[in-house]
Amino acid sequence: MRYASTAAAPRAGVSWVVVFWLVIGAIVAATHHYWSNIHTLKAVISAILATILWPLVLLHINLHIH
Repeated sequence: MRYASTAAAPRAGVSWVVVFWLVIGAIVAATHHYWSNIHTLKAVISAILATILWPLVLLHINLHIH
């Protein structure tokens, strides 16, 4: 007789913490106008950095790349 394995298979995917972090980051970056004028590569990079590093934006650190 064979029994099913009780070991959990490794799960691929993104953690809920990462999703939560990025959602908050997107909101913070949008409210600080990082996503309003993304016509250049520098503006896109600034918006992505602000989304990922949103606690720095809340500390009033300017992440706009000039």
